[in-house]
Amino acid sequence: MTIAAIVIYPIALTLPVMQIERLGYVSDASIWSGMVGLLSEGHLFVGLVILLFSIVAPVGKLGLLLTLCVGRRGLGRRDRASVYKLIEFIGRWGMVDVLLVAVLVAMVKLGDVVQVTPGPGVVAFGVVVMLSLIASAIFDPHAIWEEDL
Repeated sequence: MTIAAIVIYPIALTLPVMQIERLGYVSDASIWSGMVGLLSEGHLFVGLVILLFSIVAPVGKLGLLLTLCVGRRGLGRRDRASVYKLIEFIGRWGMVDVLLVAVLVAMVKLGDVVQVTPGPGVVAFGVVVMLSLIASAIFDPHAIWEEDL
């Protein structure tokens, strides 16, 4: 599940998450292009929140899960336990970006002046989130304490 999420994740970042039509002008926005655009326009707080919760946190969580599943030989028991605790901590913040997108859509939508349509990136990002949640749920934390022979 973790590897599948890692494979789909770059696609989810680059596919359009929403299409915005404003006064006849249509533009597509992906998570990556939206974050870069917000940072370049000086919206540092929102851009950094998207960077942290939509890019850094998911990549970190997936990388740590992959480390626990595949690269356990280089980690001691205590290190594996610390990595698992970090995965659990990151997982608590996994839906902040979804809430942020909902708030942004509500802010952008100005009645009939602006029309926001979800794009295929929403589905891809949703699949990544679901695969990440499933990978975390099926991971056996007891395996942390087992020694590799």
